[in-house]
Amino acid sequence: MPERGQAVGVDRGGLEQRYLALVRRELPAAAQAGRWRLQQDHCFGRVLLDDAVGACWYDVLDRRRTAFRQLDDARLAGAVAMAERLLVEGDPLLAELDDRSLSWRGKPLKPCPAHGGGALR
Repeated sequence: MPERGQAVGVDRGGLEQRYLALVRRELPAAAQAGRWRLQQDHCFGRVLLDDAVGACWYDVLDRRRTAFRQLDDARLAGAVAMAERLLVEGDPLLAELDDRSLSWRGKPLKPCPAHGGGALR
C-alpha cells in the first residue's frame, strides 16, 4: 500500500525529470520567446512550488532540502501539470500565479503597463 501522498502507479523519477526540464529549460525558453513577465528558472520554480503547496513554499517545506523533492506525488504531479498549462496558456496564467505567490510572500504586485501601470487583477 502506498504511503500517504503517494499515487499508485506514479513514476516518481519521471515526474521529477519532467519538472526539472520544464523549470530549467522549456518555460524559460517559452518566456523569452513570448516576452513573459518572468523568465528565470528560479522564478518558475517559486510560482509552481507556491501553487503546489498553497502558500509560500518555504513556510511549508524545509528550505535546506531540495523543495520539489519534498512534494508528495500528487503535489509534484500537480506542479508538472501546471507547468504544462503554462506552456500552453503563457503569460496570462503566469501573471495570476506570480501575483498569488507575491501576495503569499507579502510582496507588492508587479505593475501592468497595459493597464496604466496598475497591478494585474
